[in-house]
Amino acid sequence: MSKFIENNNFKKVVLFVYDLITLIASYAFTILITFPVAEFTNRFIDNIYFGIINVVVSILLYVAFRLYNSLWRYASTSELVRVLISAVLVAVMNITIYLINQNTILPKEAIVFMFLQFGFAMIPRFGYRVLNYFKTASIIGRKNKLNGKDRAMIVGAGDAGVGLIREMRTSEVLNFEPMCIIDDDINKLHTYISNVPVVGNRDDIPFYAAKYDIDVIILAIPSADNKDLTQIINICKDTKCKIKLLPGTVNIFKSERLLQNVRDVEVTDLLGREQVKVNLDEIMGYIENQVVMVTGGSGSIGSELCRQIASHSPKLLIVFDIYENTTYELELELRRNYPALNLITLIGSVRDKNKMEEVFKEYKPEIVFHAAAHKHVPLMETSPNEAVKNNVFGTLNCCRMADKYGTKKFILISTDKAVNPTSTMGATKRICEMIIQSMAKISKNTEFVAVRFGNVLGSNGSVIPLFKKQIAAGGPVTITDKNIVRYFMTIPEAVSLVLQAGAYAHGGEIFVLDMGEPVKIYDLAVNLIKLSGYTPNVDMKIEVVGLRPGEKLYEELLMDEEGLEKTQNDLIYIGKPLVFNTDTFFDELDELYKEAYSEVPNMKEIITKLVPTYHITDNKK
Repeated sequence: MSKFIENNNFKKVVLFVYDLITLIASYAFTILITFPVAEFTNRFIDNIYFGIINVVVSILLYVAFRLYNSLWRYASTSELVRVLISAVLVAVMNITIYLINQNTILPKEAIVFMFLQFGFAMIPRFGYRVLNYFKTASIIGRKNKLNGKDRAMIVGAGDAGVGLIREMRTSEVLNFEPMCIIDDDINKLHTYISNVPVVGNRDDIPFYAAKYDIDVIILAIPSADNKDLTQIINICKDTKCKIKLLPGTVNIFKSERLLQNVRDVEVTDLLGREQVKVNLDEIMGYIENQVVMVTGGSGSIGSELCRQIASHSPKLLIVFDIYENTTYELELELRRNYPALNLITLIGSVRDKNKMEEVFKEYKPEIVFHAAAHKHVPLMETSPNEAVKNNVFGTLNCCRMADKYGTKKFILISTDKAVNPTSTMGATKRICEMIIQSMAKISKNTEFVAVRFGNVLGSNGSVIPLFKKQIAAGGPVTITDKNIVRYFMTIPEAVSLVLQAGAYAHGGEIFVLDMGEPVKIYDLAVNLIKLSGYTPNVDMKIEVVGLRPGEKLYEELLMDEEGLEKTQNDLIYIGKPLVFNTDTFFDELDELYKEAYSEVPNMKEIITKLVPTYHITDNKK
């Protein structure tokens, strides 16, 4: 029945008949109100001509103002204004006629008729909304009667928002009750979707979140770009509501259960810029149909490298890592998502020279991405010999095997901490870069390059997972210094740029990724606390604990003397190689090897001989 009532033709007929009857009634009531009852019949008959004119002109104005073209439940302030203008214009017409010929409708009749006309016209057009307002208001006042469901605000009145509300309305098990909708389209304002009102635009989010006592805000705008999404999230995060997001990757027309795809808003969603773009053709050109090996393949960077390589049709993908649990999980994921992928997973350590020889001899990888490394700064400060064994000599083993068995490209994953290092980890990665530059000079088979970038959001050991655990535990959230800043990029972005940098490799380059503007870690903590529905330093404390050993307030992406050269990608630069004595370098590495495996206590001082820019710090407060 409701579908039949919403039929446009039927609606127009009903409204037309209603308006016709109420306009005639308004003319009759006008005479009753403005004249004695005894004069009603004579006055009605004497001015029937002008009564007909009023009815006809009013109907024509309704048609002209398209008052028969909208759904009753979608009536808005726009229709209210159009009805009012119509009534005023009829009153102006009547008063004008009176001024010309005073034997017509009197001005007081014109005014009374205007109010009656306006009132009657508003009843069908806004009655539906008024009833739903009281219905919604009654729900607002009965929070304890929502069966324990979270009161949800939906941002986006498009197909995604409609789909989410439909699921909430029809499911008995979903834990959400839609209370209101936000949309920037003014044409949707004051409309209803499944009895849920569209109450305002993005700027109104804080007001309606408080009015409806909202528990969770769900962003259902998958077509929004990152900049637009960031603006809306920044508004939402000050509401103390949990914030969830329907990702843009979801096909809302094919997905039967949209709510299963809704996820928590992450700090990565607050980068406020578009996703980094790469030239996929360039990547395909050197990855496709090649034997590719990733050391440290199940780590944060290594696993994403494997995912993206798997999507570019390698001849064989070799995942090499020492940690079996994450390696096994990655193998299952890759086989599930890429059933046609030729994949082999190997467990071993890059420190094991014999194992690396066996792997390179058997599989002869044509491209190697070397991501295996100890990377936790504080841990390497207390175990500097282990940092040297794994980072330096693990890299040297892989490089020598790559050169010996004819690898075409060898790409080292480096870090901004290698620039003017203050940590053992950073200093060992700088030595790894020196190994790459040295091997590039002597190798006739392999193009050795390094790719240097800053922190990646969400990687193992990074601040975001740590902050999440601390928030889940009730706090406090700990930061080392209020002024500490870092360059950030998402893992997929960093890896895609690493892959493209490999396409530019000719040997000896240190590629530097443009990480955008540096971000204050304190601001990250504040945003993550707000996104979790807490107020920083009110119900979730932020505690400053002081810089850890080897930690900098800020990171640099290149040394002053390196300079920069542009590549075809605006986000990838080449740092000019530093000059150092490669003839004595390998002799110095031999000595370093002996000292590391002799467990010397002064390893940090020894490293400074190879890396003069290394500044030993303990950051003790």
